[in-house]
Amino acid sequence: MITMHLYYTGPADNARAFAQEMEASGIADRIRQQAGNTRYQYFAPLDDPHSILLVDSWTDQAALDIHHASPMMQEILDLRSKYQLTVTAERYKSDEAGIPEQDKDFLQR
Repeated sequence: MITMHLYYTGPADNARAFAQEMEASGIADRIRQQAGNTRYQYFAPLDDPHSILLVDSWTDQAALDIHHASPMMQEILDLRSKYQLTVTAERYKSDEAGIPEQDKDFLQR
């Protein structure tokens, strides 16, 4: 599993408007329906009104590569440009061993 944290930042409330348009236009739903996508969800940081966090997860690199080659990427780039956004990214790969026993005590179930 590959998870990307994408931080979209721009002037005023442009990042939130971008996320709203991604949802309203159906682009986000089309991405969620792509083979290999397991999560595509926007979050608003409480301490940063100019940013939106996208958590985007894929089963493997091949699925992510297909997404990056899809026509939707140009739609996303066009919206990023429209809203004058910059993006920073963090990439995570799932730990196949799972959560260590000593860490499970800190999780409420």
